[in-house]
Amino acid sequence: MRVLIGFSLAVAALLSALVAGPLAAQATGETPEKAPVTGVNASPATPLSAPVAIDRADLEAWLDGYMMNALDRGRIAGGVVVVVDRNGPILEKGYGFSDLETRSPVTADGTLFRPGSVSKLFTWTAVMQLVEEGKLDLDEDVNSYLDFTIPPFDGQPITLRHSMTHTPGFEESLRYLIGTDPDGMIPLDELMPKALPERVFAPGTTPAYSNYATALAGYIVQRVSGMAFDDYIEARVLNPLGMAHSSFRQPLPDRLALMMSRGYPNVSGKAQPYEMVFPAPAGSLAATGSDMGRFMIAHLNDGGVLLRPETARIMHDYRAPGIGPLNRMALGFYEQHANGHRAIGHGGNTQWFHSYLWLFEDDGIGLFVSINSGGVNGSNGALTHGLFHKFADRYLPGKDMADTRVDDAQARRHAAQLAGHYVSSRGSFTNFMSIAGLLGQTEIVATADGSIALPALENGGSVSRKWVEIEPFVWQDLNSGEKLAAELQDGKVLRVSIDTASPFTVLVPASAGMNAAWLLPALLAAIALVAIAAIGWPVRALVRRRFKGEFPFTGKEAAGYRLSRILAWIALLAVGGWLLLLQSIDNDWSNASGPMDWLIQLLRVVTPLACIGLIAASGWHFWLCLAGKRGWGAKLGALLLLLAALVLGWVALRFNLYGLSMVY
Repeated sequence: MRVLIGFSLAVAALLSALVAGPLAAQATGETPEKAPVTGVNASPATPLSAPVAIDRADLEAWLDGYMMNALDRGRIAGGVVVVVDRNGPILEKGYGFSDLETRSPVTADGTLFRPGSVSKLFTWTAVMQLVEEGKLDLDEDVNSYLDFTIPPFDGQPITLRHSMTHTPGFEESLRYLIGTDPDGMIPLDELMPKALPERVFAPGTTPAYSNYATALAGYIVQRVSGMAFDDYIEARVLNPLGMAHSSFRQPLPDRLALMMSRGYPNVSGKAQPYEMVFPAPAGSLAATGSDMGRFMIAHLNDGGVLLRPETARIMHDYRAPGIGPLNRMALGFYEQHANGHRAIGHGGNTQWFHSYLWLFEDDGIGLFVSINSGGVNGSNGALTHGLFHKFADRYLPGKDMADTRVDDAQARRHAAQLAGHYVSSRGSFTNFMSIAGLLGQTEIVATADGSIALPALENGGSVSRKWVEIEPFVWQDLNSGEKLAAELQDGKVLRVSIDTASPFTVLVPASAGMNAAWLLPALLAAIALVAIAAIGWPVRALVRRRFKGEFPFTGKEAAGYRLSRILAWIALLAVGGWLLLLQSIDNDWSNASGPMDWLIQLLRVVTPLACIGLIAASGWHFWLCLAGKRGWGAKLGALLLLLAALVLGWVALRFNLYGLSMVY
């Protein structure tokens, strides 16, 4: 059971980190911790009363202290930070190493990083260029631009506006996401129909982050422009900005490959192969920090040479529908707030690189950070998010905390209404990866004083959060300033989200049939009972042989007993197979796109057969024990095995541990 408990946390971490950018809880509610790397203090609730002037000398001294401490404490090999204003760079600086073996230092203009989903901003910029030219309409059915058909959902088509606001309704998909073999890459015209995920929400209704939707937009750019996507981005985005050391191409051109930073799990790990992102428009960019500064400067200047000012403002100022006062999606960008200052930006994670880009438009400031290691204990997210808030606290202070509170009685009632287990909208629902919806549910707890707690966000106890209700069904964390809000209908919670995640994902209450409050303990108990039955069979045989005992069953009873134990072994092996599969994907995301296909196909045949067989065999054995008037011990053992089989069968059915589709 310890193995399963530990692995459930690994799966939650795996799905939460996937190229989504700043989500930290596909399974845990997916809000990135605004937590510090160990040894770096959390962002204060009350920032400085007056801003510090942003000049290079002060900024460099402050960043040197923050970054070197964070890299060292987080066990991260290297990173780059770029700060710009509308007139140009203020500071561009590399930290640590791009190659630990050769001890090559990171430089801002000579080291390429993988900004992951920050790449999406380039794709959306390309889309807006074509909107500006009248070649694309944000509210047109995307099928009018495609050479294959995406069926309507509830009679409604997908539009580019849905894709740009992460509301097309696609479920999460790991297949065709990341690989390491350049020869395994699939061109966009083949990938898009092949990798089409199921749609699980009506378009425009539910934020659910989608890499596929962005890749689809990149394919539309390719088809409408008549240029290969990589060619278009180079000609229309990178070259006009002078981004000579950046590329979406995979593998990288030779001249850039020599400048590419290696990626690491942490400073003790080995350098990893270059990650090949299948949905390239969603995350394949490699760029130097200096080049990313050029992109930020263009957008800070109302699109610069890339877009007309009115087009850029449409992109930046749009605010998609959301929950209460929480952050919203712009078009492609999404909001974040710090000390009352609005920023738009995007985060990005590959397996080894972790990045974030923010534009404080009203203040004319851009900030980009990228690191080349996962680090330890969630240090990658802690570093990037900590940098955002600590930068704002120093250079952009302001009021962030609400002065209002609801009364104690109302706070307790609302906390009780909110308490429960929740599933992220950014998840799989129709395939076997939906098991993450069980293993990584977010629990909201009502505390005795009327506040709420989210244990999954406490980051192992290193982050203290105090969520108090500041207006009906809106809570604020007194330590970070983040808000959490709920949407209700007829007194029942429909969805919940948190500032850092709200633009592109929400939490929905777990249904009774998949609620981890009872089902996860039941599953663990069922696996333990099946293991006891399976292992107990040979153990009891050895004991009988040692003490010359007799087998207690004969005839049909013996057959029922033995058959139930054979199937218990098969079920146990299936459980082990699923653990092996999910662990292999956790260790290397490329295993989700081909290398483990044989195991996936085998498990989806064996699992339903083993569960159905075990239910039938254990039910027969229990009936024979009752009919044969066996002792209470035999009857109880048979009944417990039957109940365990029913739980395993329910999990296999409810979480789709069967099927033939290879899109998951």
